[in-house]
Amino acid sequence: MTNPISPFDVDDVRSRVSCVLEDFIVAQRPGLVEISSQAEPLYDLARTFTSGGKRLRSVLAWWGWRGAGGADGDLRAMKAVTSLELLQACALIHDDVMDGSDTRRGSPSIHRSLESLHARNDWHGSAADFGIAGAILLGDLCLTWSDQLLFESGLAPTDLMRAKPIFDVMRTELMAGQYLDVVEQARGNTTADRALHVARYKSAKYTVERPLHLGVSLAGDRPDLIAALSDFGLPLGEAFQLRDDVLGVFGDPDVTGKPAGDDIREGKRTFLVAAALESADTTQAAVLQAALGDADLSSAGVELAREVIIDTKALAKTEEQIDRLADEASGALNRANLANGATAVLADLATAATQRKK
Repeated sequence: MTNPISPFDVDDVRSRVSCVLEDFIVAQRPGLVEISSQAEPLYDLARTFTSGGKRLRSVLAWWGWRGAGGADGDLRAMKAVTSLELLQACALIHDDVMDGSDTRRGSPSIHRSLESLHARNDWHGSAADFGIAGAILLGDLCLTWSDQLLFESGLAPTDLMRAKPIFDVMRTELMAGQYLDVVEQARGNTTADRALHVARYKSAKYTVERPLHLGVSLAGDRPDLIAALSDFGLPLGEAFQLRDDVLGVFGDPDVTGKPAGDDIREGKRTFLVAAALESADTTQAAVLQAALGDADLSSAGVELAREVIIDTKALAKTEEQIDRLADEASGALNRANLANGATAVLADLATAATQRKK
């Protein structure tokens, strides 16, 4: 971790985030084992689960830090932004529980892994309930660790206290957005406007806008950059979530690491789905409504749902929305006054986030 970070080497930043995260997780093992050897599976699962991912939030926070004039290669700042990976781990573990997902990044989800642990040991009670309970607790543990890594990063207390309100509101927005997502699935009559509202709070702010704000706030008191990066980060975050919605229905499982059409089987009421239902005729609506939330939906059933989404022009509408939001973000970024070449790096990240395949 002693080599300087190249201003334009995003892959190097990702690698350094991964190193900090690995070191932190490994350092948690003795404390868990001291409590009980029975807690060691939590360590093993946390270490494996956090070894993957795009590191997008941490990378964006780092370039918020650099764009606000933060020093290149500051290990304290790198530790602080890496805390977002543990918040993301919490969100994903809990999200998989809520969605009943079997896999994450091509491997068993945490609750399924713990369910298998229960079954292998022939323990009493429901293996599924054990898996869910353990996953909730591991998610909570990752949330606790995110605070620990941020506030033990070594940055000055004044810098950390300036960033704390952003870290707090980001977590509130995430949890409220996740709840709104659950509500929309339960209501079953989502509109495109409501789906966009959920996307804003479930993902857009949390994925792009707030990480940028966090990085800026760690570097100094820069309300001008906070406002400028909101104009960039919010539309980009919404475009990122819409791309995620498209991949949840049309993505290649060999690339995404999740079964094809998983969002249909989980009944997710996304902008893509809402736009299709708003434009569907009676027959098309019946096909799509029957498919949504059917955990046993066949590949043929997924294909029929996809056809409805395409035929109603919902896929085209979503792609147009992604392009519009990406253009809005690009214009805002070009107006921002960022230091250390951060504008070019963020522009590349924006393109990657909206054109990705996984």
